[in-house]
Amino acid sequence: MKNFVDKIQMSRITSICAMKTTTKMYLSVILSTLCIVFFQYQLSKASFVTLQRSDSIGGSTSTNNIITSEKNGNELKEPSPMLPPLYIITPTYRRPEQLAEITRLGYTLKHVPNLLWLVIEDAATPSALVTRQLKRIGVPFEHLVAPMPDKFKKRVVKPRGVSNRNRGLTWIRKNATDGVFYFADDDNTYDLEIFDQMRHTKKVSMWPVGLVTKYGLSSPIVRNGSISGFYDGWIGGRKYPVDMAGFAVNVKFFLSRPKAIMPYHAGYEEDKFLRSLSPLNITEIELLASNCTEILTWHTQTKKNPVASPIDMHKYNGTNLVRLRKLIV
Repeated sequence: MKNFVDKIQMSRITSICAMKTTTKMYLSVILSTLCIVFFQYQLSKASFVTLQRSDSIGGSTSTNNIITSEKNGNELKEPSPMLPPLYIITPTYRRPEQLAEITRLGYTLKHVPNLLWLVIEDAATPSALVTRQLKRIGVPFEHLVAPMPDKFKKRVVKPRGVSNRNRGLTWIRKNATDGVFYFADDDNTYDLEIFDQMRHTKKVSMWPVGLVTKYGLSSPIVRNGSISGFYDGWIGGRKYPVDMAGFAVNVKFFLSRPKAIMPYHAGYEEDKFLRSLSPLNITEIELLASNCTEILTWHTQTKKNPVASPIDMHKYNGTNLVRLRKLIV
């Protein structure tokens, strides 16, 4: 009987030892697998960091490059040098297309760093709808008003946008010390590259504008790297027959010309404003857009829409249409 019990105990001991050996074997396999996976992960992570860094060094020099930290995987933005400020002066007025065009231009400007948007309405008071939309877009802005003087409203050809632009120039004289300003109408289309180029204007810079007049464009004529004239559908005796969207001005240069202003003379606003910056030699004008061989600005002009018809309040009162109608001119 004793021998039988001894055999059973010996069998149990052997079984337990076998189970322990199997468990150790499984644990060893699992640990080995985890080590291999962790090593491969670290290897791939290091390769990714190296690739990111080589891209930022050998590729784009944009200040928006992002490098992944090798230590903790956090995203770190490279330090960027301070860019000269841009002041974008946009005249606007109440019409069916106003909010749509403010929105389109605003989300373009949102991609441009170190910029202040001076939105100036031809109105007695700022439009609450425009103010709300500007806040929603998120571009740094000043919302100002500058109604056209009554005496000019009676003219057949009205000097539109002059009061707005002069209000922007007044703001710059009082608040800016350096940088560059540009008149950007809300119905135009802009390539982001033009903002990068105009930012470094020393006095006055110019470039071509597409979709202007019967010629399809307005541009300085460049021969051997210098301006030899201007190509525009209407010269009209102008010294500077250029489009409003085709030039930018350095703030310090403007401040040194205390008499510079835009006159209420329809069709001659650009010319007489540039003349008011005298002394300005035509050889001092900087040519952008690859020496005026590219079009980075278009005078698109959105199709005019009729004023929206009123909604039938008997039929639609209590619906979302009541609220939507308040957003439509």
